[in-house]
Amino acid sequence: MTTTRRKFLTTSALGGAAALAAPAVQAQSTIRWRMQTYAGSALGEFVVKPAVDLFNSLAGDAMQIDLYYADQLVPTGELFQAMQRGTIDCVQSDDDSMASPTEVTVFGGYFPFASRYSLDVPALFNDWGLKAIWESEYEKVGVKHISAGSWDPCHFITNDPITSLADLAGKRVFTFPTAGRFLSQYDVVPVNVPYEDVQIALQTGEIDGVAWCGATEAYTVGWADAANYFLTNNISGAWIGHFFANMERWNELSPHLQSLLATCFEQSHYHRQHWYWAGEARYRTEGGKLELTSIPDAEWAGVETAARTFWDEIGAESEVKAQVVQIFKDYNAAMDRAGRPYRYS
Repeated sequence: MTTTRRKFLTTSALGGAAALAAPAVQAQSTIRWRMQTYAGSALGEFVVKPAVDLFNSLAGDAMQIDLYYADQLVPTGELFQAMQRGTIDCVQSDDDSMASPTEVTVFGGYFPFASRYSLDVPALFNDWGLKAIWESEYEKVGVKHISAGSWDPCHFITNDPITSLADLAGKRVFTFPTAGRFLSQYDVVPVNVPYEDVQIALQTGEIDGVAWCGATEAYTVGWADAANYFLTNNISGAWIGHFFANMERWNELSPHLQSLLATCFEQSHYHRQHWYWAGEARYRTEGGKLELTSIPDAEWAGVETAARTFWDEIGAESEVKAQVVQIFKDYNAAMDRAGRPYRYS
């Protein structure tokens, strides 16, 4: 009887320990996500890698993100489809570049003159209602919209000087789809090349310039080495970009990991905001590679007026687009009324 009892106790103890150990082993199985950004490796070092490194450090064995740069897994134009079907778990991009099939795609990247300063973007999303619209639109297509943030303003960086609207005619320019659609009325010819090939395309004359970024990015990725001029007039004060995730993958995460991921991405938005803001002034004044040119304010005012006509054309396409356009109108009108420092002219 004693022997039997001892065997029972020993067996039960071992069985109980094994049963308790099994969930612990499962908990140590690290979740791995694949994430691709629109940015090439040189730019990605600043606009996304710090956030991924921070998340990986904080998440530890619970979860790790493997980061890929522009076109490394799939072409940028296929990012949405790859994320939607789960080939990629997470994406950093604007809606426009990744060919999102939503009603808000046209507003991603640089929607002409929708913003004047980088702070306009988080204000529009977090305080003026755009966040809820984006979340709803992406939920319809099985994608989680995590957050939106601002990047740099959009300027022309060219091989030849631009000092009037007439100088834009015939220029082959690497730009975003919606920006290209707007600029085509000035006879700009939008050209699409892989992001990492832009510098070579500038050097060989395949393109005459870019309308893709500001001074910070141009100097960081080497485009300032291949071009000569920087037009101080811009068609938008800040690029609108986002973090997205496959909805199933997102829902599989614990609330803790979801919060941690969202927090790290919010920190990334903040980091980019001051990094770009400081860089724009520094490189224009100290860069030394790009000569600054300008189109007279009176002539450029016509471009701003044309942008409002473009807004109305977009707003007429659907109810959702009309809602977004109205928010842009109301916000900018409020900033104009508020005056300095929100708007100077």
